[in-house]
Amino acid sequence: MVRRHCLTDDQWELVSDLFGEPKAVGRPPKDRRLILDGIFWILRTGAGWRDLPERFGPWQSVYHYFRAWTADGTFDAILRRLQGAMVDAEELDDDLWCVDGTVVRAARCAAGAKKGGRKGQMLAMRR
Repeated sequence: MVRRHCLTDDQWELVSDLFGEPKAVGRPPKDRRLILDGIFWILRTGAGWRDLPERFGPWQSVYHYFRAWTADGTFDAILRRLQGAMVDAEELDDDLWCVDGTVVRAARCAAGAKKGGRKGQMLAMRR
C-alpha cells in the first residue's frame, strides 16, 4: 500500500544504496525507508517535528537523521537522484522551476517607517 508523502518502491530502489549496510553490533538499526518517509512527510506538510505521526517512529530520531544526512550530503544526493529520475521520465521540466510563495503582511515599521506614524500624524492634524 502506498501512502501519501511516502516513497514508492521504485523511488526507494534509486536511493537505498546511499545508506550502506547496517553495523553488525550495537542497537538494531532504524528502518531507513521509514525515516526518509517521515522526513518527506514533514517537508511536504510543513508540520512541526513534534507533530510527526507515530508510524514514522520517534520524531527525535527522524530529526536526528535529517540533520545528519543534511550535514554529510546524503540528503542532497537523495534529492538529486529523485529529481533526475523525474526529469528522465519527463515528469519534471528541468528548465522550468516554480516555487510556491506566501504573502506575509508586515507592519509599516518593518519597512522603516516610524512606529505610530499615522497616529502621530492624526494628532498633529487635530492641533
